[in-house]
Amino acid sequence: MASFASLRGAILQGPLLAPRLAVRRAPTARRRAVPAKISCIGWDPEGILGAPTGGHISRLEFRRRLERDAEAREAFERQVREEKERRRSEREARVIPDTDAGLVEFFLDTEAREIEVEIGRLRPRLNEGFFNHVSREIAQIKFAVTRTAEMEDRLIELEAMQKVLLEGVEAYDKLQNDLVTAKERLMKILQSSDRKATLLEMVERNELNISILTLLDENIASAKTSNQDEAVAFMENVRSSIVKYITV
Repeated sequence: MASFASLRGAILQGPLLAPRLAVRRAPTARRRAVPAKISCIGWDPEGILGAPTGGHISRLEFRRRLERDAEAREAFERQVREEKERRRSEREARVIPDTDAGLVEFFLDTEAREIEVEIGRLRPRLNEGFFNHVSREIAQIKFAVTRTAEMEDRLIELEAMQKVLLEGVEAYDKLQNDLVTAKERLMKILQSSDRKATLLEMVERNELNISILTLLDENIASAKTSNQDEAVAFMENVRSSIVKYITV
């Protein structure tokens, strides 16, 4: 879930982000438990677009306005950039703990919209040892002779966090595996001397999918930004060949 990074450009790699200082709440304050769900559908690890909301008609009207109003589009893009930069700065200020116990508190103090990013950034730390530590603390509270209200709150938080992180790690790992596969298949197409034969072979093996097209689009966008006109023309030609054999 993922998991967690964009986590998407397998050929284009983004820089790792530095941590920021976690602001701890008072011991008696009740923290909001981490949401018990994570998803990589419409992967938006930065959380710039926010949580899905209702109002389908309103969203369509907003999209149409952006398409026809250059000034509104520019203002929206500027707002997105500013929000992304603000979150990046806050993230860089956080200090990543060295211990499993500290990492538990780190994730409990992480905002819901930052969970996916932190899963991707700290994936190596989310290992069997860490989850064993969480399970032991949960068991200690569950089997305590007496439980205080604070212990009950802690149990709810830990179980919610455990569920989110397990799902997030699973989604992140799947995404990474899919991107590695997509990168290999895209390179196979780009380097082929007989593109049509290669595509037909991949169709027979059911190896063409949206991930390849998405990855190619990202590279086309990057080449356009760098004014690599020949590369853009080549990759767009490859794209037109791929879409003949894939359902978008």
